[in-house]
Amino acid sequence: MIPAVFDYVKASSVDDALRALASGGEDAKILAGGQSLIPLLRLRLAAPALLVDLTGVAEMRGIQDDGDSIVIGAMTTHSTVLNDPLVARYATLVQQATATVADRQVRHRGTFGGSLAHADPAGDLPAVAVASDAVFEIAGSGGRRSVPASEFFLDYLTTAIGPDEILTAVRLPKREGWDTHYEKFQRMAQAWAIVGVAAAVRREGGSIAEASVALTNMGSTPVRASAVEQALIGSDGSLAAVTAAAAHAVDGTSPTGDVNASADYRRPLAGVLTRRAVLSAIA
Repeated sequence: MIPAVFDYVKASSVDDALRALASGGEDAKILAGGQSLIPLLRLRLAAPALLVDLTGVAEMRGIQDDGDSIVIGAMTTHSTVLNDPLVARYATLVQQATATVADRQVRHRGTFGGSLAHADPAGDLPAVAVASDAVFEIAGSGGRRSVPASEFFLDYLTTAIGPDEILTAVRLPKREGWDTHYEKFQRMAQAWAIVGVAAAVRREGGSIAEASVALTNMGSTPVRASAVEQALIGSDGSLAAVTAAAAHAVDGTSPTGDVNASADYRRPLAGVLTRRAVLSAIA
C-alpha cells in the first residue's frame, strides 16, 4: 500500500501545469481531487514518474454564468457544485446526480472535472454530462479546444483528453424549466452505480416537447438512450407512455458482467430505472 517513487509539481496556473505535464511526457499524471488516482497509486496499479497537482490552480475553480450556459471549473469540488445556486437553477440534473456521488468526505475533496476525466462507466456524472449536452473545455500545448460530451467519452477510462492536455472547465447549457431526475441502483449506500439513469424532459401544453436520457454502466461509455427520447417526445407523459418508451432503454447498449451484476441483470434493470427516472422527473 505504498506508492512507487515519483516526482511532484504543484502547478499555480493552467500554463504552469501544461509545462510540467510536457516535461513529464507520457509518464506524467494529473492530480485533481485524488479520489480515484491515490488508491491506484497506493496499489501500484498506476506508477507515474511525475505527478502534476492542480489544487493550486485557482482559475480552474468556481461556477460562472456565461449567457446561455453556466461554466463549472474542472477543479470545483462536488460539494461546491451541490450547493451552488446557478446549478440549482439551470442544471438541476447535475445537482441531483452529484448528491449521490459517494459520501460527504469524497464530495468535499473530489472534483467535478476529475470525475468526468476519469470516465469510469459506473460513475454518475458522465451520463449526466451526456444527457445535459455538456461541452468540455480542454487546454493543451497546441491551444484550447471544445469537445461536446457526445465525442468526449471514447472507451473504458478513456476520453478525448490528449496526453499533453488538461480538462479546464465544463460548459452546461441552461435548462431552466426542465423536469429532471437521476435514478441510481447500487449494491449498498455510497457504492458505484450498478445501473443509473439521467433523465430530463421539457413539457409544453400537456405533452413532452423535448427529452434527454442517458444511462450509466450500460456500456464502456455513457449511453444516450435516443430511442427512449424519441418515444417520449409528443407523448402525454402518462404511465403507459413512459413504460412503453422505457422498453427501449436497452437499445444500443452493451452492458458487461462484473462482481456486482451480470449483463442479463442490467438489461431489465435499465428499463425499470428509466421508467422510474422519467416518472419521477415529471412528478
